[in-house]
Amino acid sequence: MNPGRYDCVVVGSGMGGGTVARELSRRGKRVLVLEKGRREQKVGTFRDDLRYYDGNAVTQTPHKSKEGTILWRTFMAGGSTVVSCANGVRSLEGELASLGIPLENELQEIEEELGVSPIDERLLSEGSRALAAAATGLGYDMQLMPKFICSEKCHKCGNCVHGCLRGAKWTAVAQLDHLQEQGGEIWYGADAERVVVENGRATGVEGRREKETFRAMADTVIVAAGGLGTPAILQQSGLEAGRGLFIDLFVNTYGTTTGLNQIHEPTMAMVGLQSHEDEGFLISPYVQHSKPVFLIEVGRQGLLMSDKKLIGMMTKVRDERAGGVCADGSVSKPVTRSDQEKLDRGSDRCREIMVKAGANPKSIVVSKVQGAHPGGTAAIGEVVDQNLETKISGLFVCDASVLPTAPGLPPMLTIGALGKYLAKKLVA
Repeated sequence: MNPGRYDCVVVGSGMGGGTVARELSRRGKRVLVLEKGRREQKVGTFRDDLRYYDGNAVTQTPHKSKEGTILWRTFMAGGSTVVSCANGVRSLEGELASLGIPLENELQEIEEELGVSPIDERLLSEGSRALAAAATGLGYDMQLMPKFICSEKCHKCGNCVHGCLRGAKWTAVAQLDHLQEQGGEIWYGADAERVVVENGRATGVEGRREKETFRAMADTVIVAAGGLGTPAILQQSGLEAGRGLFIDLFVNTYGTTTGLNQIHEPTMAMVGLQSHEDEGFLISPYVQHSKPVFLIEVGRQGLLMSDKKLIGMMTKVRDERAGGVCADGSVSKPVTRSDQEKLDRGSDRCREIMVKAGANPKSIVVSKVQGAHPGGTAAIGEVVDQNLETKISGLFVCDASVLPTAPGLPPMLTIGALGKYLAKKLVA
């Protein structure tokens, strides 16, 4: 499979890949997107998850690092945007500006395109309202989470992380639709393995699709396969990458109540940022409604939990860049002492708030350590420069891999802004 030459080949169709591909196409470039997954026609349940979440085909559980940290990621059109909580917050804006990458204009553009605004209070559950009141009573802040959700379409099913059945949540699939309208191409089921390099310059991408090898040739190659996928491709292409992994580690704290739950609301409807800067963690109301996921998170005890009597909160931390990704895709991600201390402080605060809100202290349980925002594995200043270009001329990276440190916040807006920033650089 060796088609004609393109102006740009983009590996990955998530927030970074989808955005930069669309922006380049609208500027007249002939663009090909290579996506390992498929374009899913049905999402919204755990059964659907089994098709697109990365996991063990036999046990149907998510992959873990060598140290046992749960790793959540998907292979599908639109990438993790499809299963995100639709949180529209800025992250690392100052840090990137200090590295010569000002994103104010790009962030404004993407916020307008996605319709980012604080969640409509009508979508809040009684459980989250009680948690917010309890937090305020204890002297902690709790504010409405900025979201890219259409409140009129949202049916408050609480299944955001499985994909939105109603289309209420913006996803990068919209970027792919725009791309195709503008004449761009997308190959689904295309597993990119390495970048073709000739005389020190990237000239295309090699991989496999439908059991056949392919070579897609282009003047520019942009790898946007995510914090776990991108470094493996870069290493297979002769670059040093993969070190310094962060994943925004998190744990969920759950407890049973009488008369309260968080079933009917979008996930992470509110956020407490009081300790984000000085202590390195945030807290947010959060409950997972899937029994299989409860089992993964807390073990057999999860099977006994009734979501009709359950309230919960997430603790997400700015974890240290530790471990990494090997060329074969295997992952090392230890939980350092500092990371664990932040997780413990955050979960203790969640417990305090939940008990005040009415949770039975004896019922409270904390989940296993997890992560869903992998990055840092092709960091600016280490693997790419301020133009997001590697040492191989014409080879760029545009995803969370380039972020220099863990945001401890949803990175989607920042990644989208980087996609716009890179497209402008490439056509300047």
